[in-house]
Amino acid sequence: MLQLLMLIVLPLLAESKTVPDPLFPVDCGNVFTNESFQSGVYTIYPAGTDQPIQVYCEKSCDDNNKEDTEIWTVILKRYDGSVNFYRTWQEYQNGFGNLSGEYWLGLQNLYIMTNLEKYELRVDLEDFDSSTAYAKYTYFTVDSEANRYALHTGSYINGGAGDAMSSLNGLAFTTFDNYTCGDTYYGGFWYTCSGWYYWYNYWQPCNPTGLYKFGVPVYSSTGMYWQTWKGSQIALKSIVMKIRQVSVDELQV
Repeated sequence: MLQLLMLIVLPLLAESKTVPDPLFPVDCGNVFTNESFQSGVYTIYPAGTDQPIQVYCEKSCDDNNKEDTEIWTVILKRYDGSVNFYRTWQEYQNGFGNLSGEYWLGLQNLYIMTNLEKYELRVDLEDFDSSTAYAKYTYFTVDSEANRYALHTGSYINGGAGDAMSSLNGLAFTTFDNYTCGDTYYGGFWYTCSGWYYWYNYWQPCNPTGLYKFGVPVYSSTGMYWQTWKGSQIALKSIVMKIRQVSVDELQV
């Protein structure tokens, strides 16, 4: 019965899906589909042709098939401490940084994009010993500003980093000037203090927007860390968060 339902529903989804206009792509996956595409800064139009935004698009190999390539829209990139991430609510809402370097895409952009299509999330990590790992989530959506851009993620896929985000499901985004939790972790993120269990569970499993420590031990939760990989006291060198539109074929998996 389930297989019959899938055979009926999936073709309808494919037919109803808006065909991407290569002149006005809604994300990096729509920018180019040929092999000439290279990683870099491109213009996309998730909110329509009158509201273009620029974003860093990353081309990488598929984990399961090295001959296939994937094109990701980078939403957070940190690797050298050149950009200050201890920012206001409005800055996190609008986005900031250097598109060719470190930057944050912006909560409003994330809300628009992730409510247009179905996206998966990948988080790439690197420490100062050149070790790497990643965590992937089968879907990633952000609510509207009215719901404080609350986070929703799907099932965790192990890439060696451990699952540091599933426990943040449903939490609102916070900064130092909006709910004050960002003042504790020196960043802006979906912090555990925005949940009802804050006084009982004062623990943040990851802090991608924390202070850049340049390899110095953290000794607190203010640095850039991923608890389930290196712990909360090991400062990471690089964190990249990126999203990719999930195809109809992948919905069948």
